[in-house]
Amino acid sequence: MVVCGDNALSLRLVKELATVYGQRVTVVLPSLRGGDHGPQIAELVDRPLRDANGRPVPAGHAVRAVESRVPDDDALRRAGVESASALALTSGDDQLNIHIALRARRVNPEIRLVIRMFNRTLGGYLESLLDRAVEVRSPHLDATAVDTSTTVLSDADTAAPSLVAAAVVGSDKIVQAEGLLLRAKERTLGTADARDPLCTLALLPESEASDEGDVDEEEGPDHEGPLLLPSETDLAGLPQQRGAVMLEAITRQSSPQPVRAPRLPRLLAFKEFFSRRLRYSVLVLAAVVFVLAAWNWVLSDDSPLKAGYITLLDLFAINEPKVDEPHDEQVLQLLAALAGMLILPLLMAVVLESYGAFRRASEMPAPPRGMSGHVVLLGLGKVGSRVLDRLLELEIPVVCVERDPEARGMARAREQRVPTVVADVTEREVLEAAKIKRARALLALTSSDGTNLEASLYARQVKPELRVVMRLFDDDFAATVYRTLYDTYPTAQTRSRSVSALAAPAFAGAMMGRQVLGAIQVGRRVLVFAALDVADNALLEGRTVAQAFHRGGWRVLALDTGGQASPPEAEWPFGQGSTGMEWRLSPDYPLKAGDRVVVAATRRGLGRLMAAGPSPGPRIPGTGEYDLGGAIRRADGHLPGQPGWGA
Repeated sequence: MVVCGDNALSLRLVKELATVYGQRVTVVLPSLRGGDHGPQIAELVDRPLRDANGRPVPAGHAVRAVESRVPDDDALRRAGVESASALALTSGDDQLNIHIALRARRVNPEIRLVIRMFNRTLGGYLESLLDRAVEVRSPHLDATAVDTSTTVLSDADTAAPSLVAAAVVGSDKIVQAEGLLLRAKERTLGTADARDPLCTLALLPESEASDEGDVDEEEGPDHEGPLLLPSETDLAGLPQQRGAVMLEAITRQSSPQPVRAPRLPRLLAFKEFFSRRLRYSVLVLAAVVFVLAAWNWVLSDDSPLKAGYITLLDLFAINEPKVDEPHDEQVLQLLAALAGMLILPLLMAVVLESYGAFRRASEMPAPPRGMSGHVVLLGLGKVGSRVLDRLLELEIPVVCVERDPEARGMARAREQRVPTVVADVTEREVLEAAKIKRARALLALTSSDGTNLEASLYARQVKPELRVVMRLFDDDFAATVYRTLYDTYPTAQTRSRSVSALAAPAFAGAMMGRQVLGAIQVGRRVLVFAALDVADNALLEGRTVAQAFHRGGWRVLALDTGGQASPPEAEWPFGQGSTGMEWRLSPDYPLKAGDRVVVAATRRGLGRLMAAGPSPGPRIPGTGEYDLGGAIRRADGHLPGQPGWGA
């Protein structure tokens, strides 16, 4: 595996591939002595690593690095792209990732590409282009291999649902799998059965304080935290008040609603353009003109239409003076001329206020005076803009705070007329202007850990019970902050999340050629939901659903019937399923070749499932090994760590 990049996602992805999946990883970065995460990656290159089974990785399979200021063709060849099975491009520069992807596809037409891109439209075009290149250059590949040859992902898109869920409902354990929206909800064992959960994902520790913070990279057996994927024996005899994480189905996605014909735009309300004082002045002047017209109609015995016309002529001073008319008509003409003199400043006020209203319409609106129950979003960068999109889709009121008026999400906020405070969040009055006292949650998603922490601590002082979600990059710092805030405000909800930690499992799964549906963080550990083929997998094929379960490793959740008829009703305790996904599996149902299952697994468990995967595929050029779409098998069929695995 080859990873190009020098950032937090690269660091986590290298750890994920080397320690969880047992892969040989080469990192291409500018320098191991500087940069963003060069020294941390250098530690991975120098220290020994362990595979998914906890055994030391052979010396020839450790992490190595290639230093190059720009990943050109020479750097890619030195990294072994010609014989690599996958390449991940994790730079935050979309254009640079596209350039490297095109170079790599030319060097190795069959390499699997995983590209990080923020521009979703451009990413879709690029994925289609590169897949098409694989079809033309390698017509012998099947449809599945072509489909997994190029994957475009966005770390912001991957992490946004979890961040929003943590702020809105106090939990980030949401995943969307095959048309079903799944939620991992913390409940007690006594109340879990009332919700009819699909399964128990984790058994929570008795003390929650030591279990939050960022993701634990080393899932050792002695880790103090939740027990992931427990067995029935683990749950038996426990008190009903013990906490657990249950997997529940929220609702199936309904078919898209028919598009309605757009309505005619409503007339804009006068109050949006003119002040109350100006509106009252116009009404008073109109009443005066109406009274003058009625008076003229009574005195002249003319028709109402002609009387109104004469009054308007007098109002604009374009009528003949009534020197020979009765005194009452002369007085009426003078009053009409006086009213006409008031029209000029009134028209000027209308023009000025209209101009000011249009200027305000082009600016960011301020939070309304009576706004409450909203979410305060700090930062409208890459992650903040995606979180804003998610909040708008859910129709959740939000107030944004951003220092840079040219940030990525400012255009979206201006388009949707989202109340936004353009100022530095470290200033005390900024959060007060965002109505933090009446907010339901605070999302601190700026790129600075110090700024996020400062805003969160101030919000805690203003409103101790406020739900706070912070974006923190440093793992140790995140864990320390959480424990301190938990001790200080035990009844408040505080979550510290890392975007790279939430996105790394999806990127690693894509590099392994598997469909990772999502990841759920449970405490400081991660459960990955992935779709796997049963065929030629020694840990799945020929076993029942109950036998395929591995405590603390993986659990089969659903079966993809592949559009074929579901198994007979006798094999399904909940009745005959429909085509598509079956989420209520009988423990006695035998898994066979041709089945495709959705599993919930730890990262190490998924690595073991990958290693026990399909039979050898195409031979890797220049080696005695076969490319299994991630796992490496010797020509004699042995897997790493098994007897017979050669040097």
